[in-house]
Formats: sequence, C-alpha cells, structure tokens
Amino acid sequence: MNRVWTNAYPEGVPPEIDASAYHSLNALFDRTAAQYADRTAFFSLGATLTYAELDKLSAQFASYLQNVVRLHPGARVALMLPNLLQYPVAMFGILRAGCIVVNCNPLYTAHELHHQLKDSGAEAIVAFENRAFILQDALEGTDLRSIIVTQAGDLLGFARGTAVNFAMRMLKRAVPAWHIAGATTFQAALKEGAAEKFVPVDIEPEDIAFLQYTGGTTGVPKGAILTHFNMVANLQQCHSWLAPFLHGDKDPGQEIVITALPLYHVFALTASFTFFKAGGQNVLVADPRNIRGLVAEMRQHKFTAFTGVNTLFNALLNNPDFAKLDFSRLTVSLGGGMAIHRAVAERWKQVTGHTLIEAYGLSETSPAVTGNPLDIAAFNGSIGLPLPSTDVAIRDEAGAEVAPGEVGELCVHGPQVMQGYWHKPEETALVFTPDRYLRTGDLATMDESGFVRIVDRRKDMIISSGFNIYPNEVEDVVAMHPGVLEVGAVGVPDPVVGETVRIVVVRKDPALTAADLISHCRRFLTGYKVPRTVEFAESLPKNAIGKILRRELRVATQKESASF
Repeated sequence: MNRVWTNAYPEGVPPEIDASAYHSLNALFDRTAAQYADRTAFFSLGATLTYAELDKLSAQFASYLQNVVRLHPGARVALMLPNLLQYPVAMFGILRAGCIVVNCNPLYTAHELHHQLKDSGAEAIVAFENRAFILQDALEGTDLRSIIVTQAGDLLGFARGTAVNFAMRMLKRAVPAWHIAGATTFQAALKEGAAEKFVPVDIEPEDIAFLQYTGGTTGVPKGAILTHFNMVANLQQCHSWLAPFLHGDKDPGQEIVITALPLYHVFALTASFTFFKAGGQNVLVADPRNIRGLVAEMRQHKFTAFTGVNTLFNALLNNPDFAKLDFSRLTVSLGGGMAIHRAVAERWKQVTGHTLIEAYGLSETSPAVTGNPLDIAAFNGSIGLPLPSTDVAIRDEAGAEVAPGEVGELCVHGPQVMQGYWHKPEETALVFTPDRYLRTGDLATMDESGFVRIVDRRKDMIISSGFNIYPNEVEDVVAMHPGVLEVGAVGVPDPVVGETVRIVVVRKDPALTAADLISHCRRFLTGYKVPRTVEFAESLPKNAIGKILRRELRVATQKESASF
C-alpha cells in the first residue's frame, strides 16, 4: 500500500515504529520505573505515588496473586475500579504476575457484570467497595475464587485515607450494605503479598495482556484480545505521534496529564500508558461527572495534556470557572471516543488558546488508529492521518477500495489490531477481511493527502427516500445553536419515506423551542436531513466515557412513537 499520508506527518514523526522495542508491557514498566524512580507517576485525592512506590506496591500485589491466590500465568483477573491509585497498582500487579487484565465498568448492573465475569472466566477480582453490593449479586455461576475489595482512601496514607473513607461511608452514604463471604481487603492483599517472594514471569509478545470488552451498544459485549505486542505497538505509535510536541521530549518527566476518563476504558488506558512511558504524571480523577470538582482539581496542577470526549469538553466549557484556569503549559488537547462537534472545538480554541486534536480508535485496535497532527492551526473536522505503521483502506461492500473522497467502510491493518474476540471465532471471522484488515463498521472518506473523515456508524445511518443521512452531520449542525447543550440524532420509522430524523436536545437556554431548532437546521441542511421532530430532555443516555448511546435513544423514540 502507498502510504500517502506519511507525507503530511509533522516533522519528527517517523513513518514506522519499532513494535519490538519492548518485549512486553512488563519490560516497558521495568525500564520506566527504574528511569523515573523518584518522580510522581500518579496523583489522586491529594496523594501521590512515585514510580518507585508503584514498582514496590505492584510487585506486592503480583506476589499476592502468585503465592496466596496461586494464580498461574494466563489467568484472568477483573478490575472494577474508578480512577484511584489502586487501579495502576492492581493493573501492573496483574500483568507482572503474568495474568490477564479484564476491565469492568464499576457502573455495570449485576447482569452486565455477571456476563463479563462468566465470559472471561475471571478467577479473581479487585472491586470498589461502593459497588460491592452489585458484585455480590453477580457472583453465582462465575469462576471467581478470590475477591479483593478496596475503599477509596486505601492508598492515601493513614490520616487522609481514614478521613476519605469516613466521608464516603458516613457523610456521603456512598457505600451500600454488602456481604461477600471470604472477601479480603486490598490492604490485606498487599500485606500478604509483601510477606512472600515475588518471582518475575517471562512474558512473550504474543501473550494476552487485556481482554477489553466492547461497549455492547450494538449487541452482547465481546472481549477483544489485546496482546502485549498489540499494546506495546500502540504505545510506540502514540508516543511517536506526541513526542515532538511534548515538554518531556527535551526534559523527560515533565508531562502532567489530567486523566478524567475512566482507565477501564481503553482510550484513557492507552493515553495514560503513553504519558507513563514518557515519565509523566497522571492526575487521576475519580468522578469526572462532577465538573465543578474536576475544574477545582485542574486548578491545582500545571497540566500539559488533557484527554476527553466531546460531552466532557462541552461540559467544561459551560462551567464558568473553567476559563479562569492556567492553560500556559497545555500542549495536548486530545479528543476521541465519539465525534467532536465543531462548535465545541471552536469554543475550546477560543477559551484555552489551543487546538482540540481529534483522534480515532477502537477497543479492537488497542485503541489508536488515526490522529490529527498536533501542529494543525485549527480544528479540521477529520479524525486525522493513519498513525505510523498503520494501513487504512476505505472499501465498498464488495471489498474494493473506493476513490478518494468517496464513502466506504474504514478498514484497518497494523500491529495494534486485536487477535480476535475471546472464544468467539465466528464473530472474529465476520470482522476480518481475507487480507486480515479489521472492518470497523464506520463509514468514512479519505482525501488525497490521507486525512480520514468519519461519516457515521453504518448501523446508525438513517435512510430517507433512498438518501443516506448521517446523524453526526445533523448533530454537528444542531450543536452550533447557542441554546443547545447536548444533542443526539436518530432515525424514526416513517411509512412514506422509510425514516425521518428526530433530535433529542438538552437545552442550555430554557426558552429554546422546537421551531427555533428546525429553522436553524434549514439554514445548514438540505430538506431531507432537517429533523421532522424535536424532543427536549433533561439528559441523554451515555456510556462510561460520556459517548451518547444512540441505540437507547432509538429504543426510547420507538416506544414514544408507538404510544401516539
């Protein structure tokens, strides 16, 4: 393949990366922990964890898994944690024991959690005590034999930790009653592990590092098999893309990234890993939905990077104190997980003075596939260029590549692409082409320079009288209206034209009317794309990282339509 996009790479970004630079994530961890031993690796709830302390504590947890739980390499260990210091300690401990990390959303219902635990065959789990009442209802029929429960303040030191745990339990009433026979505490696990000898495990590049479950918005969640090789390769790709623009390129260890997105989501996980590799500091935000608290946390740090999704950027911009923050050291504003609305990107540039860089990825690709150059002057509406060592093809339904500018399915080949879905060979076969390109299910175009633009999800596309309508385009236009806070667009069945567009809007201006929005849309959209119906809501359904769930919007609108 002729990688025309490499001609548009910024100076200093190589066309290829060395995916074998580190034999495994464990090897990367060992080198980084030694190189930056005295620097702060993670900050959470007022406490810090240096690289040396992380090395020590994760080895203790690995020892616990080896010597107390007696897990063998390849065993699956689930993590059900928000962004607390316990997450990196447990995650690196699992990897160092040769086991496989199974990330679980702490907000899962018992039914959802049971499915993931059962499907993965997890034998141990580290769970946040605030959600232990959910875990107790999900246990029956799983392979779990070790349950470790942690409180928010467990790694904050005695005084601070005691205060935080008391506030959680007694003041906020955030810990519902639970009972799980045989469960141990995270602190007890570390103590027992410290009393035994940790024996490093030989890890091969093809060994599995993560089972990263897809969001399940289009069906039953599936575990994407991500090996150490996949993850190392994507870290190398992401680091090579960012390195020429980082402070740490000249003075390693100076990066401070605000990690508000949950680490159990692969976007935040790999972004965090990338700055970890650079010796940076990750500021972990346990509750990103508390925008006032997030802004207060950001005020405490001279942050150089921020990662988020469109809804998070939008929420920050609508907080009056956000514009008062110091953005002087900010070099990376990175958005992914869902389409960035132009109105949000332009406001971000106006407030922070920095371009909001949109990137694209999937759980199945570790996750990064494309990214915009960090030196672009303004938001361009694309998801950028394929990353080093990545091949992207836009193909029609017959599998042939389409001409530049034409719409087709975005297909990906590269060292970051998963091995397949856990125990699902039939579904694995469906997403790979004969030449081993991953079919993403996203409709996209690529221009002559290699810039890719997502048109929409194939399954979200609305078809009206034979015309294709892409919800992203409609949402982008609606979001331009100053009275709109958030918007989701879906198709509604229509006996005449097949489907029409309905928008569900959260108002910023209480006086905003449906007529206002229809008139606004007519200025920017051709007739068949203009919404026929407008619904106002207090909030929109979202997943763990704030991505709007159109499937739930469609279900809601179908129920409403059926009641008319």
